[in-house]
Amino acid sequence: MGLSPPLISLALRGLLDIGDPAAFSAVAERSLRRVFADSGTPLPSTVLQMVPINDTTVTIAGAIAVLLLIGFSAFFSSSEIAMFSLAKHRVDSLVEDGVPNAETVSDLKSNPHRLLVTILVGNNIVNIAMSSIATAIVSIYFDPGAAVLASTFGITTLVLLFGESAPKSYAVENTESWALRISRPLKYSEYVLLPLVVVFDYLTRVINKVTGGRSAIETSYITRDEIQDLIQTGEREGVIEEEEREMLDRIFRFNQTIVKEVMTPRLDMTAVAKDATIDEAIETCVQSDHERVPVYEGNLDNIIGIVTIRDLVREKHYGEGTASLIDIVQPTLHVPESKNVDELLTEIQDNRLRMVIVIDEFGTTEGLVTLEDMVEEIVGDILEDDEEEAFEYVDDRETLVRGEVNIDEVNEALGLDLPEGEEFETLAGFVFNRAGRLVEEGEEISYDGITIRIEQVDNTRIMKARITIPEEPVIEEEDDDVESIEADSESPPLE
Repeated sequence: MGLSPPLISLALRGLLDIGDPAAFSAVAERSLRRVFADSGTPLPSTVLQMVPINDTTVTIAGAIAVLLLIGFSAFFSSSEIAMFSLAKHRVDSLVEDGVPNAETVSDLKSNPHRLLVTILVGNNIVNIAMSSIATAIVSIYFDPGAAVLASTFGITTLVLLFGESAPKSYAVENTESWALRISRPLKYSEYVLLPLVVVFDYLTRVINKVTGGRSAIETSYITRDEIQDLIQTGEREGVIEEEEREMLDRIFRFNQTIVKEVMTPRLDMTAVAKDATIDEAIETCVQSDHERVPVYEGNLDNIIGIVTIRDLVREKHYGEGTASLIDIVQPTLHVPESKNVDELLTEIQDNRLRMVIVIDEFGTTEGLVTLEDMVEEIVGDILEDDEEEAFEYVDDRETLVRGEVNIDEVNEALGLDLPEGEEFETLAGFVFNRAGRLVEEGEEISYDGITIRIEQVDNTRIMKARITIPEEPVIEEEDDDVESIEADSESPPLE
């Protein structure tokens, strides 16, 4: 809402001497005669008799002017809300659909700083003029001090109700339709107020530069955090299912995931030696239930490529001459364990690979990553027939969890807040970090009231653990209230 300097109106009141109708009429008559004389047309005698210029006439004209100015105030106030509440992506969609006035809205929002200055300049001019006229009218009937107070409170009430609150509320509820409707009048206002807009736009930018502020009014129309908040809200409102929300959350985490978190560790790798026969390689693939396996020379730290069971079978049955494993080995990539998964997925797609080898900073093989591993990061685990679930819920408090499950998955699935360190990513790593040694079956560790019991160990490797969440404290106030009620009911009635 703009400024309201009523003293300007008092100066106008003194200049025209509105309190003296005869003097005011004389001034008006001289002005009319001068206008007609300049145009070379005689002043008709009926002109001054049509509308008598007196206090009542001035009051009615002023009231009409105030009503018009309130309308302009409502226009500028609602324009600000409608224009800056309409998201840029929605404006782009309206333009693509060819909606009338969408191009004008897009043009206005292309320079949000100038748009804001236009609205503020127009709104302040309207509100100041309204206050000045109101003060001039009221001063006809009251002394200057009372006129200032009455016009100030009166105009403030009118502007707040009809020039700010009501139009802005309407604009919030009808953002898109109202923005399209007022875009052309607002564009015309920008042309009319262009000199003032240019001056104040420049001054505002200078002040922002001096104070270290930013001139930009709008930044990116939506952020990652806002999208994630919308996803959470959508689940609460029933718009999306829990499984859909989980998948969308995994998509947002995908570019923050490194290869080490999704790889199959070295201990679980199945590989064949370079000098193995075709039959031995086929047997290895069948026994491990893998479609492709790495081929190494000497040891796993020297993997030379990948071989698929399809190539092995074709070479065995349709190969010419003596079949050799080295002839069908396909090259693969060796990537560091710290590489982002989204970058690796792009490389796999570009090179048309299905499996890559993961190495550490010393070049030692740490594990392997398949295309399926990365897909599972988005859609969840894709289990084979004999593969166990990552989580086996015993009851509301107890859950059996595989040791290789990542800590962030445990936290999300069970609603916990276990720490994630640089030394470990899995539940087994967390247990070893807390214990500081190898653990055996039956051992328990505690963290923040949570108990983790080791259920299954294979040599030194934790295969499965039982997580027990503490019970929530029972509030006994209700029991006390019940006991007091029962005690009152057993007490003898008063005579």
